[in-house]
Amino acid sequence: MHAFAGKTALVTGASSGIGEALARLLASQGVHLVLVARSQDRLQALAQELGARHGVRARALAADLAQPGCGAALQSRVQALGETVDILVNNAGFGTYGPFEDIAPEAEQSEIALNVAAVVDLTHAFLPAMLARGDGAVLNVASTAAFQPTPYLAVYGATKAFVLSFSEALWAEYRGRGIHVAALCPGAVETPFIAGLGDPAVRQTSTFATTLSPEAVAQRAVQALRGTSPTHIVGVKNWLMAQSIRLSPRRAVALIGAALMRPARLGARSR
Repeated sequence: MHAFAGKTALVTGASSGIGEALARLLASQGVHLVLVARSQDRLQALAQELGARHGVRARALAADLAQPGCGAALQSRVQALGETVDILVNNAGFGTYGPFEDIAPEAEQSEIALNVAAVVDLTHAFLPAMLARGDGAVLNVASTAAFQPTPYLAVYGATKAFVLSFSEALWAEYRGRGIHVAALCPGAVETPFIAGLGDPAVRQTSTFATTLSPEAVAQRAVQALRGTSPTHIVGVKNWLMAQSIRLSPRRAVALIGAALMRPARLGARSR
């Protein structure tokens, strides 16, 4: 898929951050939109703005994608609107930060449901119709955290490792059948995700001290949709780091990650 004008993209997590930036960029290229997030008011305002500015159809569908069966439920709503999804962007997600024993189990179960189960469920819901048409694309937003264990972001990193593996596997399954599947792997991005981690001191870590703009990541996302590779790491530095990690002892990588991401309130710890 190289010409997106006139296509319809469903973007989850579209009310802010990467999802909003990508929705704006796609609309500017003549792509119709189905915008999905929990906030109906923010979605509706964005849909109205993009529709008026770019002359595209922009639908707002509020949904909690952490709920079981979210894929079939959303597919039914999209069909009721008379829309056909050509591009699926699984962007919605959140993270939990801190010592594993301090994080509420229900928060991490919701994190797994949104970051993993919803990605699989939505892909199940919308990919078969793409396959029947012989044309479509799925972009799953992973993270550079997918390439190594991430202490103090343990569940988040594990969910993104799943997203990366899942995306690469589907890319290999469908690359000869008209469907392009890709994983986008940015580093830290200046979005509400960081505040959602619940510890302002996280910005003192090397991982979050420097951030990418959502707009820059959105540009890379469109390149990923138009490309042929299954894996798209945003930034040369991040690409080099991901390659070096693959050649490093897993024990060393985990220990370095723990040192870099250790919450400031815990103080220093000897190894």
